[in-house]
Amino acid sequence: MVDTNLIVTAALVLAVLILIGKTVVIVPQNMTYIIERLGKYYNTQTAGLQFIIPFIDRIAYRVSLKESAIDIPSQSAITKDNISLTIDGVLYIKVMEPYKASYGIDNYVYAVIQLAQTSMRSEIGKLDLDKTFEERDSLNVKIIHAINQASAAWGVQVMRYEIKDINPPASVLDAMEKQMRAEREKRASILDSEGKRQAAINIAEGDKQATVLAAEAEREQQVLKAEGEARSIELVAEAKAKALTMIGQAAATTEGQAAVLLDLATEAIAAKKAIARESTVVLMDNDKSSAGNTVAEALGVVAAIQKSGTLS
Repeated sequence: MVDTNLIVTAALVLAVLILIGKTVVIVPQNMTYIIERLGKYYNTQTAGLQFIIPFIDRIAYRVSLKESAIDIPSQSAITKDNISLTIDGVLYIKVMEPYKASYGIDNYVYAVIQLAQTSMRSEIGKLDLDKTFEERDSLNVKIIHAINQASAAWGVQVMRYEIKDINPPASVLDAMEKQMRAEREKRASILDSEGKRQAAINIAEGDKQATVLAAEAEREQQVLKAEGEARSIELVAEAKAKALTMIGQAAATTEGQAAVLLDLATEAIAAKKAIARESTVVLMDNDKSSAGNTVAEALGVVAAIQKSGTLS
């Protein structure tokens, strides 16, 4: 027969263990438990070993304090210039106040998703199509600001929002491709014309500098040539002057006069020979054309010079 005391003892031990199990609560890291006592909010328990009163207290909500990534489903939005876009994104949220997240709204994740979609549509409607691609970062910031204003009452804060894809209609994509192609061709034409213009300018500048350098070189050459000719004339004049001086000095002597007479006679004879070579017929007075007559004429010239006193 089973001992009744043993059964009672075992039942008491089991009851104590169950009671301890319901009394001791271990809260994980980055988690909070919302405790209700008799159906009313009692306190918020953080990570670690916590205690509650069995059958009186209960864990009403388990709230994670980690940052969560929420995918925003694709939706249609109309831009300011009436272009329909399909947009999706990803939202990063974090619970800052567990009490508000538990009692402020029934499902804060669903509420944040809906708020993100409506805010996105609202902000897209303020922009033209081209601006939606250019101002994506600004658009993200505006959506975050709009969500945080409404979600403050829920104890939730949006940390980041990123637009993943913006997909315009196929017709718009085709038009945008044509526009970009035309823009690229325009830039290419501009760059080509700029290159040709710069090349023409460079060639003109080069021709101008070459002409200037050639003119300067020619001018310097003419100056040097003129200076050379002037110097040559000066040297010839100096040489003639020296020669005449030497002749004059020599003609003042008896030997010099004889040499002058001989030179004059020689030149006269040479001149007559030249005339005879160049002319077919030469008529000359035989007496006046003789060498003696030539010498006599030269002596007359010298005598006249001496009489005038030039050689004395």
